[in-house]
Amino acid sequence: MDSVVLFDVLAQLAANHRIRLSAVHINHRISPHADAWAGACAQLCSERRIPLEIRTVNLANIAEVGLEAAARKARYAAFAELAVDFIALAHHRDDQAETLLLQLLRGAGPKGLAAMPTLRQPASGPALLRPLLDHDRSEIQAWANARQLHWIDDESNTDTRHARNFLRHDVLPLIATRYPAWRSTLARSAQNMAEATELLDTLAASDAADAMLPRRLDCARLAALTPPRARNLLRYFLSRHGVPGASRERLAAMLDQLIAARSDAGILLEHADWQMRRYRGWVYLLPTPMPIAAGQRWHWDASAPLALPELAGQLQLSAHRGNGLAVARLVGAKLNVRVRQGGESLRPDCLRPRRSLKNLLQESALPPWQRDRLPLLFCGDTLVWVPGIGIECDWQAAADNPGLAPRWLPDNPG
Repeated sequence: MDSVVLFDVLAQLAANHRIRLSAVHINHRISPHADAWAGACAQLCSERRIPLEIRTVNLANIAEVGLEAAARKARYAAFAELAVDFIALAHHRDDQAETLLLQLLRGAGPKGLAAMPTLRQPASGPALLRPLLDHDRSEIQAWANARQLHWIDDESNTDTRHARNFLRHDVLPLIATRYPAWRSTLARSAQNMAEATELLDTLAASDAADAMLPRRLDCARLAALTPPRARNLLRYFLSRHGVPGASRERLAAMLDQLIAARSDAGILLEHADWQMRRYRGWVYLLPTPMPIAAGQRWHWDASAPLALPELAGQLQLSAHRGNGLAVARLVGAKLNVRVRQGGESLRPDCLRPRRSLKNLLQESALPPWQRDRLPLLFCGDTLVWVPGIGIECDWQAAADNPGLAPRWLPDNPG
């Protein structure tokens, strides 16, 4: 009902304003009626002549996070891919109050208790707009009845095994007998928490000055702050990079390892789909890398860029005279790419002797986890190029001779 009412309101607005309206239906494939719901959406949009996109999603990690959380993650991931400016969602004041209570029962902090904002701009993708957030469900029901709208009810909405349904059907009606204004009261608390969160973010931004770079945070700044401010800064750092929030206890444990461990300790912290590592006084934030099969090789004919999703980047070759790999040596050569296995050596400087790749990488100050995931270019079994290190002496293009310069373009530099 909520979504159909929002659809009706926006369709009227779009007819009289400069709004290009389209709709998206996410098929989670949970209910046996899922395909029928998609068909109903298609019919509704056809009647209003509004374009509809239907997306079917796969739910992952249900056993770990639960069905509702898995569905929400898949839904919002699909939203992030849409080429639109705003996605309007039909959450209303009853939903806001339920969300606040759920977050409170989970022990959330101010950011979680702020519940849902009217407007939010995610780290990527369109902004999320909730234009019904200041209206009760009863108002939306009245609009639907007055407009004689038709909708489909999800049968799972009555299943009180789900936490939100338990609150909606069993708890809130009881609260309403004593506190009839619970919707507006709880919504006001959420607004107060939103203001508190904004103040905490302002404080964190001040603490982060000169201490936060893209995907990097200065450990010394964390160590200089009181524990609450350090946790607030770390939470802000993660949030700014689109990383899901962590509990107070989890943040405290992260800080303890990032600050108190020995300076030469190899710190690896995993959270959601991300990793945090410490190197030379900085916290590095990295997406969890894809696994690489033992002995993996990628063959490259060099006629086009080589995408390497396992290494999160791609290789390119560009023509240069007197620079790069000697074209004459590449004729008929079979190029392949591997990662470091140990024992490799390279002579990038023709005036110096051959050296172990391990020592060359250590001198380059490249973080250790990047050294093991660099794409090494081989011709047969001969190592001919290492990103950031150089080209094997015998394979370098001579002055004024044609060459092909390899480049490694990581998806997330830094």
